[in-house]
Amino acid sequence: MSEGAYQRLWDSSHLTLQELLDQEQPLLEPVPDRERQSFQYRLSRLYLYYLGLLRRFDTLYDQMVQPQKRRLLRRLLDSVAGRVLELKDDLVRTDLCESHCLDQVLQDLKLTPAELEVPIPKYFLLEQSSILKERGLMLAEILSRMERLSSEESFPEMHRTEAVILLQRAERARQGRLRANFMREIRKEEERDRRIREDGRHKFSQDQAAIAIQKVWKGYLQRMRTQQDRQREMEFIGMLPLRNHVEHLGLLSQACLWEDVRRLHQVEKEQEFQLAITKTHDSLKETEGPDMKEKMKEQIRQWFIECHALTGRFPDYPDESLGGSYLIFADKTPEQVKMELEAQAQDSKKKDQEKNKEKEKEKKEKKKKGKAEKNRRGEADTMLKVLPSKFIPVINAGHEEYINLWKNQYDSTHPNQSFDSETLWVEKRKEVEQEIRLQVDELMRQELKNLRLAVDREEARPLKAPKKKTGKKTGKKKKEKDLTPDRSVESLFEELVLSGFLKKNETVALKDYVGDFLYLGSTLSFANKLPMPSLFDIRQNMALYGVLRLGSPDIHSMAPLIRSVLLVGPSGMGKKMLVKAVCTETGANLFDLSPSNLQGKYPGKTGTQMLVHIVFKVARLLQPSVIWIGNAEKNFYKKVPKEEKEMDPKRIKKDLAKALRLLNPGDRVMLIGTTNRPQLAEIKGLCRTYERILFMPRPDYASRYVLWKQMIEAQGVQMAQSLDVSALAKVSDGYTPGHILHAIRSVLTQRRLLQLSKRPLVASEFLGHLAKLEPVYREEEESLKDWYFKTPLGKKRMKLSKDQDAEEAKLAKEKKKRK
Repeated sequence: MSEGAYQRLWDSSHLTLQELLDQEQPLLEPVPDRERQSFQYRLSRLYLYYLGLLRRFDTLYDQMVQPQKRRLLRRLLDSVAGRVLELKDDLVRTDLCESHCLDQVLQDLKLTPAELEVPIPKYFLLEQSSILKERGLMLAEILSRMERLSSEESFPEMHRTEAVILLQRAERARQGRLRANFMREIRKEEERDRRIREDGRHKFSQDQAAIAIQKVWKGYLQRMRTQQDRQREMEFIGMLPLRNHVEHLGLLSQACLWEDVRRLHQVEKEQEFQLAITKTHDSLKETEGPDMKEKMKEQIRQWFIECHALTGRFPDYPDESLGGSYLIFADKTPEQVKMELEAQAQDSKKKDQEKNKEKEKEKKEKKKKGKAEKNRRGEADTMLKVLPSKFIPVINAGHEEYINLWKNQYDSTHPNQSFDSETLWVEKRKEVEQEIRLQVDELMRQELKNLRLAVDREEARPLKAPKKKTGKKTGKKKKEKDLTPDRSVESLFEELVLSGFLKKNETVALKDYVGDFLYLGSTLSFANKLPMPSLFDIRQNMALYGVLRLGSPDIHSMAPLIRSVLLVGPSGMGKKMLVKAVCTETGANLFDLSPSNLQGKYPGKTGTQMLVHIVFKVARLLQPSVIWIGNAEKNFYKKVPKEEKEMDPKRIKKDLAKALRLLNPGDRVMLIGTTNRPQLAEIKGLCRTYERILFMPRPDYASRYVLWKQMIEAQGVQMAQSLDVSALAKVSDGYTPGHILHAIRSVLTQRRLLQLSKRPLVASEFLGHLAKLEPVYREEEESLKDWYFKTPLGKKRMKLSKDQDAEEAKLAKEKKKRK
């Protein structure tokens, strides 16, 4: 795509953005609980539209070259991503569920499930590639040192004669197997020749032989033509993958190459722009700076004279916290400036008096309220509304900037995609004015002091700055004591690597967590059945809760704060894979605080405190970071088993909770726990530590079909018609993605892959390997569901469904009475 095409895409995106901003205001009005469905529908529509915008802005920011446009696009991209997270939070509070049935909304908007995919901005990794390389090299160096030490200890030396004997045995065995195969082939050939001699060959004439060959050849040709026609038809209607896969990959690689070329252009133009910024700043300061300074001084002196003529004394100079001389330059008369300053001083006094009166009134009114307050709270709780957004003002500002500056500018204005010098001069002039204003303020304060002494013989009257609004006292947050003030980050990093708490993350893309969309969610909810989340929903939730928040400091500092996530599901569901995927997509460090990894390390109470402190300190300093706890239920055991008492899995519990509470917006550190037996834990402690709990049930039919198909293709096998994937998906009900992957790897050995051209894959080959594995039984899944519905969000969801059932029963009774 050209720069003009991207500009047109930007124009169309802002038309959509304008429509969405118009829809934001009505959502702030409270809605009664009986209109929950329509409210949820409006939220879902808005959420889907913002997801589409996020996808477009990510493409534009990744591919547009002009540096000033890219700065605006970055602000819009981050603010739209933040708005998506806010809407997700609102959807959870409305639905009382982590997964949402959006199939009806998709159908109404004529969108595909692909539109629900949360796009991960490419700049998350591209803009910190150098930092990630340095960190990777440091980690690799430490790990190589560890491997050298372990290899010296673990591998004993073998004598030369023993090694020779071992090689001889292996070689003689190989030769014996080859000889046996060779002799078997000779015996088969001899047997075939003997049978031919006994039976005697049927003799054909020359014409008969030609006819026989023609029949076979023509039949073969016709069968091939029919097969090719059927193949083309199935490819055309989308029932089979395209055979020219190599050509398709070539086109994709060429497109990726052009994208990389544009990114190189971005770097060049950015360097040019940075040079232009410094040059413009310096030239403005040299050429226009002295004039600006003199003009400001003249205006302030004129203000002194006018104020003295009106009041008979020189005014107080505005404090820097109030804006300094900016108040004087805001096109106001001396009387207005004086009135404002006096009004601010009086307001501060009045507010202090009012606060004292209010405190007395509150004490009296507290006794009178009681029941009335409870009723009001109950009504307020039943009302549904969207919380005020922190990102909408930023989006509005970006939208206005686009309309004022970039809406009507096309490639003809900047054919080389270089910066706009006029816009740069306007921006830098404001900055230079601000710098000069601060210098002028210092000079003029001194001049005012001298004037007072010379004319009025009066000492300077410092203006009291207005008191900051403190509001209600919420209690001061305790600052964490630094237990390692004398240690560098590098030494702490190395200590954690050597202790095994900081691990090298495996590269796993989030898209590799395969699963399909839940197509019957709305149908199930209308039938009063609670739909379970699909693998697609789980992937989306991890993208929203983990990747988008950890990827950008601007998004994290303003988005709803989520410090921890717990993944609950049977073993083999890919919980650890999701943790690795979050680290891969954001370039995060992976810390392992699993109970099994803690055994025998940092013993005692002080040791545990030190460990948690070091982990969270390094995680903050080298953010983004993910702290993973496998078997998270062990930290909150109701009763510790005898065999695990030596491990002491609960020792980290208190220190972990304290460290989590100290994480603030902007600290891109997330705790992710995984468990397959949450029933063994105290539910209160677990839910208090983990703010979001994602339940992962067994995959449904649609997800199993996609899993079989994509996992077999990932092994380098092209799907053949002989392989019935639908039957495999049906038969594998109750098996997890881990089971399916194990069965595929067991069947598709290196030898079987070589035989595929002669013997295509058949579904029955996988059944024997699946039968050997233990499936997830319905009872196990039901016990996990029962536990999930005891969590705070699960309880609310169950209460809502019971209330809805009761309301429907009531309406049904009323209808019967009317009849």
